[in-house]
Amino acid sequence: MAGSERLALRTLSGQGWVRGSGPAVLSRLRDAAVVRPGFLSAAEEETLSRELEPELRRRRYEYDHWDAAIHGFRETEKSRWSEASRAILQRVQAAAFGPGQTLLSSVHVLDLEPRGYIKPHVDSIKFCGSTIAGLSLLSPSIMRLVHTQEPGAWLELLLEPGSLYILSPDSGLHPPSQAVCLEPGLPSPHPATASVFSRRGSARYDFSHEILRDEESFFGEQRVPRGRRISVICRSLPEGVGPGEPGQRPPAC
Repeated sequence: MAGSERLALRTLSGQGWVRGSGPAVLSRLRDAAVVRPGFLSAAEEETLSRELEPELRRRRYEYDHWDAAIHGFRETEKSRWSEASRAILQRVQAAAFGPGQTLLSSVHVLDLEPRGYIKPHVDSIKFCGSTIAGLSLLSPSIMRLVHTQEPGAWLELLLEPGSLYILSPDSGLHPPSQAVCLEPGLPSPHPATASVFSRRGSARYDFSHEILRDEESFFGEQRVPRGRRISVICRSLPEGVGPGEPGQRPPAC
């Protein structure tokens, strides 16, 4: 199922993986958000899903979050992984985090039911550092960012199953040869190309972000039906916090 959804989304004519309210917001957010479709193979996506399923199945979906940001979810923090999954997470670390960054020891796993969604919220600097990187499994979804002071400035990211998104202030992590900044209406790159869209560091703290509920899940005029979505999120440490310190609430997306 995930593979067929990925193929269908890649064949959208004239789309891409990023839409913005205009050139200004695309420029403003350059080098702080990255979307890499096809980061995982179908086999790698299956490896992660199969490993996570028994642990998630033991939990019930919840409808109240500690900061009211998520509806219809279950989550866990996972620090022990199979060898195959560790290899995938090491690729995420290499793609998303700089050599001077230390990661939180546990990986945040968030499971949204088909009717679940993440409400607009702004990340707290107390709970994780400057960079987060999330793998999207099972279902496509739309992440929307809206400037907290300029609601007319927005960005939408199409997150396919198997894609990686990175929210980071460090443009130096991503070579210019990989960067593809897609303005609305421009044709998408070849499916084999790892597309990268970047946005500056203010994206996490000056822009709210959310995962749209199924009935709102459109990418332009294209309907993107939402199913169950699992995100596997790696995070850098907040400043002044040691890797083993407890009590760090994860970001919602």
